[in-house]
Amino acid sequence: MEKKFDYKKEYKDLYLPKKKPSLIDVPEMIFIAVDGKGNPNTSQEYKEAMEILYGLSYTIKMSKKDGTKPKDYFDYVVPPLEGLWWFDDESYKGGTIGDKNDFLWTSLIRQPDFVTEEVFIWAKEKLQNKKPELNLSKAKYLKWKEGLCVQIMHIGSYDTEIESINKMNKYIEQEGFVTDINNNRKHHEIYLSDPRRCKIENLKTVIRHPVKKI
Repeated sequence: MEKKFDYKKEYKDLYLPKKKPSLIDVPEMIFIAVDGKGNPNTSQEYKEAMEILYGLSYTIKMSKKDGTKPKDYFDYVVPPLEGLWWFDDESYKGGTIGDKNDFLWTSLIRQPDFVTEEVFIWAKEKLQNKKPELNLSKAKYLKWKEGLCVQIMHIGSYDTEIESINKMNKYIEQEGFVTDINNNRKHHEIYLSDPRRCKIENLKTVIRHPVKKI
């Protein structure tokens, strides 16, 4: 059986950091993304975003089954869900502690390099025929270079992330950097565990903050 390319295993620096902060320069990658607002636990908009992201990602991945696979296709494991999170209210000062109903977010799933904008458009058309109820106009093709960041592996509930963020902030200061969260660079999470199948205390989440040198 042909081995599937697994981004988490091949790029451990991006997806499997230690439980202590570290510096990383994140290269350009290709994503499918959906923007939205609201509490991810209760928002219908977030639920629809998941349907869109996974629907498109698996349409592309499973194209090998019906002979429609794109040029340069290779078999792979769909990369983990990621999220950028922020608030409009300046009183939050770039943080992620506040009323979850006020969250603004971009949800993303990385795509292989063979996924061009043309492949993305093709996947939208194919999924729309299968699920006409989905509003695929919300999906966007994104080439994104995140650049210099500090990241950490957070173990446990999403509600306790502040503990890991405090460790990151201390490291950032000690290393002569400052957090560079702004309109273009956001608080970033990568979800390595499925909360439906994993105990809360065992959840693994990569937390990543953009930084710049003082």
